Amino acid sequence: MASITSIVKTADYILSRPVLSKVVSPVAKAFVAYAGYREMGLKFNDLLIEETPVMQKAISRLPDEEIYARNYRFITAHQCSLSHQLLPANQAVKPEEDTHYLVPYILEAEKEAFERAELDNIEVPN
Repeated sequence: MASITSIVKTADYILSRPVLSKVVSPVAKAFVAYAGYREMGLKFNDLLIEETPVMQKAISRLPDEEIYARNYRFITAHQCSLSHQLLPANQAVKPEEDTHYLVPYILEAEKEAFERAELDNIEVPN
């Protein structure tokens, strides 16, 4: 699995190239539209796999308000799933609200994990 750091670097590279951006951006917008997670009240970062140590560390660093909002979004999405209905348009997550609230914490946790691995594998010359 690719790290979030490599994904962010790839996204920055794509967005910095006008030709790539013109090709990839519409595809990405279509994917988001067809995915339907916003209509269930979720943000993109809510979909990330959280069973890894890096993600657990990042989630534990979230502010209390964001943890509460994240849990509320999960409960709302679960209720939508159980009732087989989507949220009304005025309650669905709007594109400008779909921020990457978790990415800075993930990048920080990945950096620390990389540094820890580097330090654990240092070989001392004789």
